[in-house]
Amino acid sequence: MTVTPEGRKMLRLEVRNAAVPIEKKPSWIKTTAKMGPEYRDLQQLVKSEGLHTVCQEAGCPNIFECWEDREATFLIGGDQCTRRCDFCQIDTGKPADLDTGEPLRVAESVQKMGLKYATITGVCRDDLPDEGAWLYAETIRKVRELNPGTGVEMLAPDFSSNTDFLDQLFAAGPAVFAHNVETVPRIFKRIRPGFRYERSLGVLRYSRAAGMVTKSNLILGMGETREEVSEALRDLHEAGTEIITITQYLRPSPRHHPVDRWVKPEEFVELAAEAKEIGFAGVLSGPLVRSSYRAGRLYREALESRDNLTMEEVGR
Repeated sequence: MTVTPEGRKMLRLEVRNAAVPIEKKPSWIKTTAKMGPEYRDLQQLVKSEGLHTVCQEAGCPNIFECWEDREATFLIGGDQCTRRCDFCQIDTGKPADLDTGEPLRVAESVQKMGLKYATITGVCRDDLPDEGAWLYAETIRKVRELNPGTGVEMLAPDFSSNTDFLDQLFAAGPAVFAHNVETVPRIFKRIRPGFRYERSLGVLRYSRAAGMVTKSNLILGMGETREEVSEALRDLHEAGTEIITITQYLRPSPRHHPVDRWVKPEEFVELAAEAKEIGFAGVLSGPLVRSSYRAGRLYREALESRDNLTMEEVGR
């Protein structure tokens, strides 16, 4: 196969990846569908209203728990990203024109679903003069305007570390600013060629200095060592990151990066304890944890931690 399902020619890297068969998942990579009343209500509402969330479209394993808590994630900016990460299922290509009506539609979806907490994420839009900063900020504004009691988390790209663009997001007032580093320095360029490790740390450092509750994510199983994970955790904490999620890489398709290792559940438990010891306020670590999993709970944990600090320490 030399053509992707989206119709574009496969990159040489994707052809090499596809030569490695999809790996068999270990027994612990499984979920049990627990469909509570809140989940069933949202499922019916989403279907009847024609709403779209990342939760169902990406087949997230945590949808049952998150929807039961009235939490959901929305993708903005289209379905084509201007950058390519070797683990990500979103395709790379030329995005459609900016949809200025999207922020209001997302806000209305949040309202119809009666969400307590919403995560807004999106593709990279390097094709736009502001790299999509207005779109992200306007979506936060609209969600807050229509849903004053709903927490809004922004999971954003790095905006090329442009502080003017980042300030636009901060001014919109997200509860949490999240930017995912995803992997360790040694393999970062190979896994995320459109990003830079130190630049991502700089974005987190800047957002913390601006007073944001900060969050990031690490994906394991792409070629990192256990020691490198510990180093990345320390880097993230030193950059001001307050919330960390740690998860197992699951290969979306044959053209994506092969799984290097299956991290055992006990290692995730060890990493959670290590992250807490390092000083992260909110930690979730597990094979099926995703960066927006239990996002509202992690936000509350970060706030409680801040309440126990002096204002000088919060801004440090």
